[in-house]
Amino acid sequence: MFEEIKIKNEILAIIVRADFSNHGINFFTPDDFSQQLAYMSHPAGKVIDPHVHNPVKREVHFTKEVLFIRKGKLRVDFYDDCKNYLESRILESGDVLLLASGGHGFEALEDLEMFEVKQGPYAGENDKTRFQGINNNGVCTKNE
Repeated sequence: MFEEIKIKNEILAIIVRADFSNHGINFFTPDDFSQQLAYMSHPAGKVIDPHVHNPVKREVHFTKEVLFIRKGKLRVDFYDDCKNYLESRILESGDVLLLASGGHGFEALEDLEMFEVKQGPYAGENDKTRFQGINNNGVCTKNE
Protein backbone atom coordinates (compact mmCIF):
# COMPACT_ATOMS: atom_id res chain seq x y z
CA MET A 1 0.00 0.00 0.00
CA PHE A 2 1.16 3.54 -0.64
CA GLU A 3 -0.31 6.93 0.13
CA GLU A 4 0.19 10.45 -1.19
CA ILE A 5 -0.23 13.25 1.34
CA LYS A 6 -1.41 16.35 -0.51
CA ILE A 7 -2.52 19.88 0.11
CA LYS A 8 -4.30 21.67 -2.75
CA ASN A 9 -3.13 18.97 -5.22
CA GLU A 10 0.53 19.48 -4.23
CA ILE A 11 2.27 16.33 -3.03
CA LEU A 12 3.83 16.89 0.39
CA ALA A 13 4.89 13.29 0.91
CA ILE A 14 4.59 9.75 -0.36
CA ILE A 15 4.49 6.85 2.09
CA VAL A 16 5.20 3.33 0.89
CA ARG A 17 4.29 0.81 3.57
CA ALA A 18 6.44 -2.22 4.33
CA ASP A 19 3.74 -4.54 2.96
CA PHE A 20 3.66 -2.92 -0.51
CA SER A 21 4.22 -5.48 -3.24
CA ASN A 22 3.71 -5.39 -6.99
CA HIS A 23 5.44 -7.02 -9.95
CA GLY A 24 7.80 -5.06 -12.17
CA ILE A 25 8.89 -1.46 -11.79
CA ASN A 26 6.56 0.93 -9.96
CA PHE A 27 7.41 4.64 -9.80
CA PHE A 28 5.57 6.63 -7.14
CA THR A 29 6.88 10.06 -8.15
CA PRO A 30 5.97 12.29 -11.09
CA ASP A 31 8.71 12.59 -13.74
CA ASP A 32 9.42 16.22 -12.78
CA PHE A 33 10.40 15.43 -9.16
CA SER A 34 14.10 16.03 -8.49
CA GLN A 35 14.11 12.90 -6.32
CA GLN A 36 12.63 9.76 -7.87
CA LEU A 37 11.19 6.87 -5.84
CA ALA A 38 10.43 3.46 -7.30
CA TYR A 39 9.79 -0.09 -6.10
CA MET A 40 11.11 -2.98 -8.16
CA SER A 41 10.20 -6.66 -7.98
CA HIS A 42 11.69 -9.11 -10.46
CA PRO A 43 11.70 -12.89 -10.66
CA ALA A 44 14.93 -14.87 -10.35
CA GLY A 45 16.83 -14.75 -13.62
CA LYS A 46 15.56 -11.31 -14.67
CA VAL A 47 18.43 -9.46 -16.37
CA ILE A 48 18.77 -5.71 -16.07
CA ASP A 49 21.08 -4.60 -18.84
CA PRO A 50 24.34 -3.00 -17.70
CA HIS A 51 24.26 0.74 -18.16
CA VAL A 52 25.85 4.05 -17.26
CA HIS A 53 24.00 7.27 -16.60
CA ASN A 54 24.50 10.12 -19.04
CA PRO A 55 25.44 13.56 -17.81
CA VAL A 56 22.20 15.56 -17.71
CA LYS A 57 22.19 19.06 -16.26
CA ARG A 58 19.49 19.36 -13.59
CA GLU A 59 18.42 22.30 -11.51
CA VAL A 60 17.23 21.56 -7.96
CA HIS A 61 15.44 24.29 -6.01
CA PHE A 62 14.25 22.42 -2.91
CA THR A 63 15.61 19.44 -1.02
CA LYS A 64 13.55 16.28 -1.21
CA GLU A 65 14.47 13.49 1.17
CA VAL A 66 13.69 9.81 1.50
CA LEU A 67 13.59 8.02 4.85
CA PHE A 68 13.88 4.25 5.16
CA ILE A 69 12.67 3.05 8.56
CA ARG A 70 14.91 0.17 9.51
CA LYS A 71 13.71 -0.37 13.08
CA GLY A 72 11.22 1.23 15.47
CA LYS A 73 8.37 3.71 15.11
CA LEU A 74 8.48 7.32 13.95
CA ARG A 75 5.73 9.94 14.06
CA VAL A 76 5.94 12.33 11.13
CA ASP A 77 4.18 15.70 11.45
CA PHE A 78 3.33 17.44 8.19
CA TYR A 79 3.16 21.23 7.73
CA ASP A 80 2.34 23.47 4.79
CA ASP A 81 4.83 25.98 3.39
CA CYS A 82 3.54 28.60 5.87
CA LYS A 83 4.49 26.31 8.82
CA ASN A 84 0.84 25.45 9.63
CA TYR A 85 0.37 21.96 11.06
CA LEU A 86 -1.73 19.65 8.88
CA GLU A 87 -1.66 16.06 10.17
CA SER A 88 0.63 13.22 11.24
CA ARG A 89 1.43 9.63 10.29
CA ILE A 90 3.13 6.78 12.12
CA LEU A 91 5.86 4.93 10.23
CA GLU A 92 7.14 1.52 11.25
CA SER A 93 9.97 -0.84 10.34
CA GLY A 94 10.16 -1.34 6.58
CA ASP A 95 8.18 1.79 5.67
CA VAL A 96 9.62 4.32 3.20
CA LEU A 97 8.80 8.04 3.14
CA LEU A 98 9.53 10.59 0.42
CA LEU A 99 9.28 14.17 1.72
CA ALA A 100 8.57 16.31 -1.32
CA SER A 101 7.39 19.74 -0.14
CA GLY A 102 6.03 21.65 2.82
CA GLY A 103 7.48 21.22 6.28
CA HIS A 104 7.92 18.24 8.53
CA GLY A 105 8.93 17.28 12.04
CA PHE A 106 9.52 13.97 13.75
CA GLU A 107 9.25 12.18 17.06
CA ALA A 108 10.78 8.75 17.66
CA LEU A 109 8.04 6.72 19.37
CA GLU A 110 10.36 3.74 19.88
CA ASP A 111 14.09 3.25 19.58
CA LEU A 112 14.65 4.16 15.96
CA GLU A 113 17.05 3.29 13.16
CA MET A 114 16.54 4.87 9.75
CA PHE A 115 18.39 5.88 6.61
CA GLU A 116 18.00 9.30 4.99
CA VAL A 117 18.78 9.97 1.34
CA LYS A 118 18.62 13.48 -0.13
CA GLN A 119 20.25 15.68 -2.74
CA GLY A 120 23.59 17.23 -2.05
CA PRO A 121 25.75 19.03 -1.57
CA TYR A 122 24.59 19.72 1.99
CA ALA A 123 24.41 23.44 2.79
CA GLY A 124 24.37 23.04 6.59
CA GLU A 125 21.93 25.29 8.44
CA ASN A 126 21.31 27.22 5.18
CA ASP A 127 19.47 24.11 3.99
CA LYS A 128 16.51 24.59 6.35
CA THR A 129 14.50 27.01 8.48
CA ARG A 130 13.58 25.62 11.89
CA PHE A 131 10.29 26.54 13.59
CA GLN A 132 8.16 25.60 16.61
CA GLY A 133 6.15 22.47 15.89
CA ILE A 134 2.88 21.07 17.17
CA ASN A 135 2.76 19.88 20.78
CA ASN A 136 1.65 16.32 21.50
CA ASN A 137 -1.85 17.43 22.59
CA GLY A 138 -2.55 18.85 19.13
CA VAL A 139 -1.38 15.87 17.07
CA CYS A 140 -3.93 14.38 14.65
CA THR A 141 -2.63 11.01 13.46
CA LYS A 142 -4.14 9.38 10.40
CA ASN A 143 -3.27 5.81 9.53
CA GLU A 144 -4.67 4.72 6.21
